[in-house]
Parts: sequence; C-alpha cells; structure tokens
Amino acid sequence: MATEGVEAPELRNKQVILKRYVSGFPSKDDFELKTSAIKSKVPEGSNEVLLQNLYLSVDPYMRLRMRKIVDGEDYFASFVPGSVISGGGVARVLDSGDPNFKKGDLVRGMTRWEEYTLITAPETLFKIEHTDVPLSYNTGILSAVGLTAYIGLFEICSPKKGEYIFVSAACGAVGHLVGQFAKLAGCYVVGSAGSKEKVDLLKNKFGFDEAFNYKEEEDLDAALKRYFPEGIDIYFENVGGKMLDAILLNMRVHGRISVCGMISQYNTDRPEGPNNLMPLVYKRIRMEGFMVSDYYKIYPKYFDWVLPYIREGKIAYMEDIAEGLESCPHALMGLFSGRNIGKQVIRVAQG
Repeated sequence: MATEGVEAPELRNKQVILKRYVSGFPSKDDFELKTSAIKSKVPEGSNEVLLQNLYLSVDPYMRLRMRKIVDGEDYFASFVPGSVISGGGVARVLDSGDPNFKKGDLVRGMTRWEEYTLITAPETLFKIEHTDVPLSYNTGILSAVGLTAYIGLFEICSPKKGEYIFVSAACGAVGHLVGQFAKLAGCYVVGSAGSKEKVDLLKNKFGFDEAFNYKEEEDLDAALKRYFPEGIDIYFENVGGKMLDAILLNMRVHGRISVCGMISQYNTDRPEGPNNLMPLVYKRIRMEGFMVSDYYKIYPKYFDWVLPYIREGKIAYMEDIAEGLESCPHALMGLFSGRNIGKQVIRVAQG
C-alpha cells in the first residue's frame, strides 16, 4: 500500500514514444526513446497500481492504431502522437492502492512500452496464477493471442474430426497455435508461410500435415488446389487480399471462414479487397470476423483446455524474444517483413 506522509522517490522510466501517425510501413523514424521520471509509490487514497514491466507483447494490430482513425471508423482507438505506446504485457506489482493486488504480485494486462507503468484502471489487470509455465507465456498462448486461436477455431468454426483446414500466416503467433489446436481436434491441416525455414518448422515442429511458401507460388489458386483437391472446410484468415481471393475459390460447400486479421492490408492506405465473393452464396460459406475481447469470459474454459496440453508437451509453443525496450520498434517492423517466428515478445526486465 502507499506510504502516508512520505514523499515517494522517483524512478527513471525509459519509454518508447510514437512520434507521428504512420503512413505505409513503419520505420525507426516513427519512434523515439525517451527517459522520464515516475513516482515509486501510488498516490495516497487512490486505487492505482504501479507496475514494473517484465515482458511486452508486440502484435500486428498495433500498426492499425498508428494511423489517424476517425471516430466510428474502426474498433481500435488511435495512439496519440507524442505519447507512450500501449499494449499487452506481463508485470510485477511495485505498489498498489487496490486491495486485489499487493506488492510482488505478477499480473498480465494492458500496459505500456516503458519500464514502469501506473495503472489507473486496475480492473484491466489479471493476476497470474499458473506459475509452473514460463512467465512470458502470459503474453501469448496464455493471453489474448492463445484465446484468439481457440475462439476463431472452436467457437467460430466448430471443426469436426477429419475436416480440411488451411491457416495463412501459419508461423505467426496465432497461426502456429491454430494449426496445432486443429491437429488436436483430429483435422488435416495445411499452412502457408514466407520462407523455407518456416515451412520446415510447420511440418517438422508444429505438426502440420503440409505447408508451402506462398512467395514461391505464382498462382495461389493452383497451389491450394494442389494441397486441397477436394476443397477446404475451414480457413483461419490472417492475411486478406490475394490470399482470401484464392481461398474463396477453393472452399467446400458449407465451409467456414474465421476472420482474425488481414496483415497484408495494414500498411496500405488503399486496402485490396477480395473479388471472388460469389462462392459465399452458391457454396453457402459462413465467413465471420470476431474480436477476442468479446470472449474474455471464457478464459477459464480455455485455460482448462490448453494448460494440460502445455504441461504434457503436446503443444510446441514458440516465442521470438528480443531484449530491451529499445528493441520494440525493430520488433514491430519485423512483423510485417516476416522476421519473427511465433510470438514476438520484448523482455524488459527479468521475471
């Protein structure tokens, strides 16, 4: 709890600032590393929580928040130029005015790209209870990333044993989990990625039945027909654009498409839309987008399902961990050039 009547000493707080709205691919010039000061105690009488950030999550959706968004245009609010970038993370409580949290507690939730963060809405924090798995997992498979894979596959698409499933961006944070979850459900799974190394990982580490490098395919429609001669039952959408166009031509009757994201469209001011929409009609395809925040209430159900598989070594979860706050901009830019494999994480301090 906050100490009464004593002036709290200050901590030096390194921060990553968004300098301006971003157009096109983000560059290092769009960010600034600054150092400010922050009180080491929460204000007396408040319910605020002071965190020391340990791990920060780097996610593609953050790029969407780096452009100016008109009210009502998008689900995400824009980051404010000149302010610290916010995102998911794992942290240790340094001081708390909220009775639900005490000094030393480990938590996950929305924090900021800085060493220390004062949380004014502690209801957005979740105490970490499963300490027998790596702490960093709470930025990925045990956070909204893992829940996204679970929701998109099981709640939206309801896979049946033996069905044919395709996952794009399959070596990414969400994609490599979707493929493994689908294999656990008894499905035939193919993924696409952007390098030979990633294709090999999909087949030899993550257990996909097949995988291909989309950059080597001149005709995506032909590639999909090669791997799915009888068509696709379920598509987990991560890419959009030309990939979605080809997918729609190869879906089976009553196929299901779960729309998680469209990373190919995030860095363009003129999004590329699909043209092949008629298969939605004559194949009676159900295509549904979702926001994981609508499903936070099923976290306990998801944890009950996924934790035994993690503990038994039946899920190969991969992290790409960069060191230090100064790595944040480079790590974010790398998401859009295919540098990362698995979940991109920044280690700010030791857990």
